This record gives sequence, structure tokens and C-alpha cells, in this order.
Amino acid sequence: MTSAARSANDSARQAANSRPLKIAARGGILAYGITHLIIGGLALQVAFGQGGQQADQTGAFQALAQQPFGQVLLWLLAVGFVAAALWRAEQAVWGFSYESDRTKMIRKKVTSAVKAVIFVVLAVLAGRTASGGGGGGGQQQATAGVFGLPGGQWLVGLAGLVVLVVGVVKVYEGYKKKFLEDMSAPSDHRARMVLERVGQVGNIAKGVAIGLIGILLAVAAIQRRPDEATGLDAALKGLAAQPYGPYLLIAVAVGLVAYGVFCFFDARYHRV
Repeated sequence: MTSAARSANDSARQAANSRPLKIAARGGILAYGITHLIIGGLALQVAFGQGGQQADQTGAFQALAQQPFGQVLLWLLAVGFVAAALWRAEQAVWGFSYESDRTKMIRKKVTSAVKAVIFVVLAVLAGRTASGGGGGGGQQQATAGVFGLPGGQWLVGLAGLVVLVVGVVKVYEGYKKKFLEDMSAPSDHRARMVLERVGQVGNIAKGVAIGLIGILLAVAAIQRRPDEATGLDAALKGLAAQPYGPYLLIAVAVGLVAYGVFCFFDARYHRV
């Protein structure tokens, strides 16, 4: 049994480290970047009062579905997300051997596990949109379900706090250029400088967007209103409704576009 388990483990690891999967994983990172480019564009429309679609992943996929060959592109994105999920799962189990700090290695493994789940969700959402299914309302329904549990209001509030902390950490890591730790950055000085600046702006904006979702969850918990916790779209539109909100939203939207561009660099230089 031990030998069989070891053999299965080695086979799984070999498959996860295969060149085709690694190439596909880079495609998944690229797909993630395309998604953020579209979300950034939708957020700009909201800032200028032209937002008719959701400024989140659902809205991005729906906008893509309306384009020529949109369904084909969505299925390609879904395949890329699946590959990225498998790669992140491999990283969570066997990855980061180059990291000498055990605590940092464990943290990165946990982060990879979370990102694997995110990519699975994106793959399902892209596939459902490509096949004509809806994708909205999931977070609101989930939040409403948690509110119905014993201590549900506290659980939603705690989730909001955790998400807010994740956003703050993302901002800090973006400012400190922590994203370079898992990349084989280009040796060319100009290319590296562009990568660093785009990475900083993009990761900080991504952190702000995550933090807004955390605040939204916390407010929903305090007011006991699950309908207020509807994700990125509600967070961005809520920001636009504040004094000087459209200007702040423009900054966040440009940052999300920058994050999308950063993903293009990441697809090329990430240690896969």
C-alpha cells in the first residue's frame, strides 16, 4: 500500500510538472490578466456613468460572450483557468522548494491553495457563461445562507475582516514589490522597471478592490443585510456613489487594468 501510494504520488507530481501543463498554466495567468483588463474597462464605464453591466468577473465574461467568437474565447479562458488551478494545486503540495524560510514557504503554499480554488471558480463561471448559463447572485445567496446559521452575523463580519486584511496585505506586498519573489524578472533594466511599476500599481489597486469587498461584508454584517454583500460590482459602484467617488473609481479602474497588464508579464516571467 505504501509503495502504491508513493507511486501514485510520484505519477501525480510528474504530471503536474509536465511541460504542456506548465505552458497551459501560463495561459491561465494570461486569461486572468484578460479578465482584469475587461473588469477595469467596465469599472471605467461605471465611473463615467455608463455602467450597464456588472463590473466584476461575471460582467467581464458576459461582455466577452457578446463579442464575435466570444463563446470560443470563453471556453479557451475556462481551459486556461483549469490549467492554472492544477498548477496552483501542485504548488500547494510540492512547490516553492527554492524558498529557504519554512514559514514563508507554508504561507505561499496556503496562498497557492486559495488561488487554486479561485481559478476553479473562474473556470466554472466562464464555462457557465459560454454555455449560456447565468453567473450572478452567488455571493449574495451564500451570504444569506451564512446569515441563517447560528452566529451567522458574526461569521459574515469575521469573513469581512479577513477579506479586508487580505486586501491590506495585498497593498503592502504590491508596495514592497513582493511579487518579484516568485518571478524570474528580466535582466533588461528598462523591462524590469516597467514590470515593477505596473506590478506595484496593479497589485495595490487589486488590494484596494479586495479591501472594498471586505468592508462591504462587514457593513452587511453590522446592518444584517445580506443583500448588501454582493461582491466586487457592488463595492465599485458603492465607491462611485461617494463624494469624489468617480475620481477614486477611475484610479482603481486604471489600477485594475494595470494588474491585467502585470498578469501578462507574470505569464511570461512567473516561476512555473
